[in-house]
Amino acid sequence: MSNKMITKVEGQEITLERVFNAPRELVFKAFSEAEHLKHWWGPRGWTLTVCNIDFRPGGIWHYCMKCIDENMGDYFGYESWGKGVYQEIVESEKIVYVDYFSDAEGNEAEGMPSSDITMYFEEYEGKTKLISKTKYASEEALKTVLEMGMEQGITETWDRLAEHLESVQSV
Repeated sequence: MSNKMITKVEGQEITLERVFNAPRELVFKAFSEAEHLKHWWGPRGWTLTVCNIDFRPGGIWHYCMKCIDENMGDYFGYESWGKGVYQEIVESEKIVYVDYFSDAEGNEAEGMPSSDITMYFEEYEGKTKLISKTKYASEEALKTVLEMGMEQGITETWDRLAEHLESVQSV
């Protein structure tokens, strides 16, 4: 299996898989600690300007991605707010949360699809296989986020994660 992302869409669910050259505990920490997230979350040309995380069941992750790449035209300077509400956490194995588009105050964005995400962190030949299963309320809601470029955004985000994991291991 390569380190490229595998995407599978079935009905109202999308499954993403990728192998990262890092121990499972480190990949899990990269998703659970602001010190890690602020280095890699978001597609290329975007940065996290806000990253407040309360990593526990019932806790909230509220963040803002801002486009800092002048080559992105109309997106330059644009802010995209998101909010995750954690449902279940199994240390180094699984994170379950509901993901919302939100505003700066954390209010869920009207008319934007939320998603139920389950992330599995599995040992794989000395590396970590990350499996993300995301379920939407309908096939139309999934289609909406796919048309917004979600797949490319996640591919770039996970590329940045791989680079971050490499950089923290080479220290």
